[in-house]
Amino acid sequence: MNESKINIIKPKKISAPVSGMTCASCVARVEKSLSNIDGVKNVSVNLATEKATFEIDKNFVQLNEIKNAVEDAGYKIDLSSLNEKENKSTSGSVNLERAEFDKILKKDFLVALILTVPIFLISMGMMWEKFYSIVPLSMDELNKVLFLLTIPVVFISGKRFYRIFFKNLKHRTADMNSLVAIGTGAAFIYSTIIALFPELLGEHATSNHTYFETAAVIITLILMGRLLENRAKSKTNLAIKRLLELKPETVLIKRNNLEVEITLAELTIGDIVIIKPGSKIPADGKIIRGYSTVDESMITGESLPVEKNIHSKVIGGTINKNGSFEFEVTAIGDNSILGQIIKLVEEAQGSKAPIQNLADKIAAVFVPAIIIISIITFLGWMIFSDAGFSSSLLNFVAVLIIACPCALGLATPTAIIVGTGKGAQSGILIRNAESLELAHKIDTIIFDKTGTITTGELKLFSIHTYSIEEKELLMLAGSLEQNSEHPVAIAFVKYGKEKGIQYKSVDQFESLTGSGLKGRIDDKEILIGNKNLMEQHSIDLKQLESETNKESISGKTIIFVAIENELKGTVVFEDQIKNNSAAVISELKKMNLKTVLLTGDNNKVAEDIYRKTGFDDFKAEVFPEDKLNVVSEYQQQGKIIAMVGDGINDAPALIKSDVGIAMGTGTDIAIESGDIILMSGDLNGVTKAIKLSRYTLATIKQNLFWAFIYNVVGVPLAALGLLNPMIAALAMSFSSVSVVTNSLRLKAKKI
Repeated sequence: MNESKINIIKPKKISAPVSGMTCASCVARVEKSLSNIDGVKNVSVNLATEKATFEIDKNFVQLNEIKNAVEDAGYKIDLSSLNEKENKSTSGSVNLERAEFDKILKKDFLVALILTVPIFLISMGMMWEKFYSIVPLSMDELNKVLFLLTIPVVFISGKRFYRIFFKNLKHRTADMNSLVAIGTGAAFIYSTIIALFPELLGEHATSNHTYFETAAVIITLILMGRLLENRAKSKTNLAIKRLLELKPETVLIKRNNLEVEITLAELTIGDIVIIKPGSKIPADGKIIRGYSTVDESMITGESLPVEKNIHSKVIGGTINKNGSFEFEVTAIGDNSILGQIIKLVEEAQGSKAPIQNLADKIAAVFVPAIIIISIITFLGWMIFSDAGFSSSLLNFVAVLIIACPCALGLATPTAIIVGTGKGAQSGILIRNAESLELAHKIDTIIFDKTGTITTGELKLFSIHTYSIEEKELLMLAGSLEQNSEHPVAIAFVKYGKEKGIQYKSVDQFESLTGSGLKGRIDDKEILIGNKNLMEQHSIDLKQLESETNKESISGKTIIFVAIENELKGTVVFEDQIKNNSAAVISELKKMNLKTVLLTGDNNKVAEDIYRKTGFDDFKAEVFPEDKLNVVSEYQQQGKIIAMVGDGINDAPALIKSDVGIAMGTGTDIAIESGDIILMSGDLNGVTKAIKLSRYTLATIKQNLFWAFIYNVVGVPLAALGLLNPMIAALAMSFSSVSVVTNSLRLKAKKI
């Protein structure tokens, strides 16, 4: 296949690094360039992660077309990952690029700092008359010295601003770099003319005052801000780094009965991996030999180690504790649980929250508006004041420099990155930023019963017999039940084995869908099932009615056993309520959320669980296909709904709800069903997810406030001549840093 094309069978989501972006204006331009390509849709560009995420829905899409469109906008997009194996992540290369960028930025900043210190001291000294008695140079000579010192600052350390400015000029666009380049360039050119060709300015050159220190200090401060911002941004993405670090570099496998150490990249499905105490598990698999306990907290958020023995599933990235075992690899790379988690977190961190739309709209017109305001400021001071050219130029530069679309571009994504990362570390996977934002608006939470509020595993509660020994009843009924995979049958057979019952073979076995089982053992007809089945076969139930009524009222499941058309006993099962269900429901009610229980069980079962757990409301006898309608009913009442279910049977309702919360089961996670996935299946994750959403939204609003306030206050002050350009540069640099630092505070929040 031609490397410049990629065959798309269905819409494919692509995430690719974009270099050269520095502010919200850059983000808007890259998004526009990609959105204009036929066949590219759902474009989202993230300044914090420096990635573009989009979908391609054409059968053949020219990758060169995407690449050229982004380059025409003045940026670079790396699509090389599309030609690599799917089990490779782009995170590693992005981290390397960021480290290299940090190294270059640090070098440029140090060059600027070393030269700016003497430039600033000389400039300040020139305002002091005694300075000339200390330094045996005239003002003209000192201006030439400043000129020579400023050249490296502008053309070596500051070249990035001018290079991007001219590239933007070529494409008739502008961004933050344009503002810096115009401001510092104007100050440098004006000062150069005064220092070298004062006669060109005539009367404007009489003061001989230059602004080399303004240009140098602005470049140095902005580089310092970029350096701090880059390092702070790298801290926001620690969650992905830590997930990647969960993979071991080498793996010990068994081949031809010999232990062989290979690299992780060489590991393939079907390999037998040897795990020793304290080792990291390299991939998903199934244990074939040995026993141990495994720490899965880094994946599921579950703090207690999980016991593992033969046939148990293990998850790549988890850590073995004391025992040793061997397992067969069943999934690697992106197909593994860890791979899916990394991919999901990367996509969530690269997605855009609806609240960001306001900042995007402002960013689209921000830079052109600032340039217009700065020109009006210059002309206003020249025409309506006696300040002269120098002061007008200074105010012009101050307006350009105080403007800060960088902070606007970072306000939302940095908070989303930290929020989703914190969630992942707690076993809460969030599919996208929209879900994280919307979760704070939830006012009603609907819970599926089985596997969510209850364990989903039936347990034999009691047995009632009539003219038959309990062991014989267990043997006869269990012999039939071992031929079924129904939850009742599994619980029945398990109980019988624990009691040492030996089961017999069954003749004429028949599964009666929705009713029970039928078969012959030792030439006796055995019938097991619900009350309806017994009534269909005219079996008298009166003799055990008093005992069964008690169980029925308490919400338990009753199975009847008949032998040769005579009722011989009843077996009672219960679906146990999870230990923390009541506590979680209580916590949600304290958070002013309405809680609703949804179950396909009868009204008595539903009412029993409703009473024990403290729900606000319940709906019983709801079939899986009807759960969707229940969600719709509440939505029609204007409610913002979260549906909590197992992610498989409840998929339609999870998708229909405003926020679907799927209960994961570690190795069998239904990622596609929910907007939020609770890896461990722990109900506490529901309250944690909502708290995380509330904290994240509060942080985003704080960030947007700071991003806007710098400009709302700073631009008018600069235009009125009340803000020195160097102070403006300092404020502008720290606006971005303050936004990122505020986002990092999310890490300390307790959820």
